[in-house]
Amino acid sequence: MSQRRIMIAGTGSGAGKTTVTLGLLAAFHASGRTVQGFKCGPDYIDSAYHTAVTGRPSRNLDSWMIDRQTVRDIYARGAADADLSIVEGVMGYFDGKDPLNNEGSSADISELLDCPVLLVVNCASMARSAAAIVKGFQAMDPSGSIAGVIANRVGSESHFHIVKAAIEQECGVPVVGYLKKESTIAIPERHLGLVPSVERGELSGFFGGLGDLVSSTFDLDAIWNLAQAPRITESEQSIFKQKQEVSVKIAVAKDAAFNFYYKENFELLEASGAELLFFSPLANEAIPKEADGLYIGGGFPEEFAARLAENEAAKASVQHSIAEGMPTLAECGGFMYLTSSIEDTEGDVYPMTGVISGKVTMQKKLAALGYRELTGMHSNFLLPAGEKARGHEFHYSTFSGEQILPAAWKSTGRSGEKEEGAATQHLVAGYSHIHFASSPEMARRFVRACRDYQTNQRNENDALSSHA
Repeated sequence: MSQRRIMIAGTGSGAGKTTVTLGLLAAFHASGRTVQGFKCGPDYIDSAYHTAVTGRPSRNLDSWMIDRQTVRDIYARGAADADLSIVEGVMGYFDGKDPLNNEGSSADISELLDCPVLLVVNCASMARSAAAIVKGFQAMDPSGSIAGVIANRVGSESHFHIVKAAIEQECGVPVVGYLKKESTIAIPERHLGLVPSVERGELSGFFGGLGDLVSSTFDLDAIWNLAQAPRITESEQSIFKQKQEVSVKIAVAKDAAFNFYYKENFELLEASGAELLFFSPLANEAIPKEADGLYIGGGFPEEFAARLAENEAAKASVQHSIAEGMPTLAECGGFMYLTSSIEDTEGDVYPMTGVISGKVTMQKKLAALGYRELTGMHSNFLLPAGEKARGHEFHYSTFSGEQILPAAWKSTGRSGEKEEGAATQHLVAGYSHIHFASSPEMARRFVRACRDYQTNQRNENDALSSHA
């Protein structure tokens, strides 16, 4: 039994993977097919684009953060009812965690999923030399997954035919589409503040135009045929199938300011017995009264700092719930929201919840980027001392101030090891975005902590009633 999937990989960052991926998602979606987007690596922004185009949550596939069987299970869950899955690669095809192997790379994911690959090549100012580039990538590809080529940044249609002839003769794979160098359609500069405009539908016309452009210069029928691959189904041992009856409710902050979540984190919480209650700090909504836990994910609170600062009801609700001992996880943007204040790049300061003493200062360059292995340091409900999980950091801000709370974990990345975040028995907060599938027990611990909190609250309420 088969299904259709194709990976859009590049010779390097900036080769045009995102443009090609979005164009193909839009073109096939417009044809009436059910299309599922996937993204290699921990990127949230490209995933938000995919979701906006297809109307289906895009999923991240990462063979460093997550074990290999679970990557296949994540793929199978997303692709189960899709006519076609399109997987956007990360960086260059062979670029991953380590320069000496393929771990975490697009090549690793393509081999793991037995996924045909379209290699996007920047063909500006070259002709026959484009074939040498493709042949080099074929030589390093152990799975032989490169099934076709997209020629990007060609000067003209005749230039495309020159490149096509050279690659097809020397490499034995078809060149199935091209984009011109002077194309007026280009992906808007990617920055965190762009994502709200995607969610509001402001880029719908752009995505539609990109789909029309790709339809005019790509052989969609050929790509459809190249995408044929063996079907992958979710394993019986999948961590997502170990369902528990609902026993607790976890409030999740989800709006334009807080929306960086792995869908699998939600699914693992639900499998562990949690019902998720979504609320919006940006709309000044309080945490739902029936909530037993709190999850504030990443995002870009700095883009909405003035509104968040004014929303006293939402801030007070968060302050009160955490003070009461509600189990709380706050990642990156959520961590920023829990600090005393956010200072933007213009020097304006906006008060936040003040749960964590210290301020966040925005800067115009990246403060941290990359994979992180996290090792618990102290007693807390999520990652006990010595336990490990994996995730990543991506932020433009720094945290400063007196560190009253102990660090949440030791964080190990390319630049070494550091203590990061803040933790109490009931609160875990830090810059790292954690993938629960890297340590599934985290979701179960979260639910158990919520259940304990629920019991304590019930006992306290009973005690107050008996004294009334």
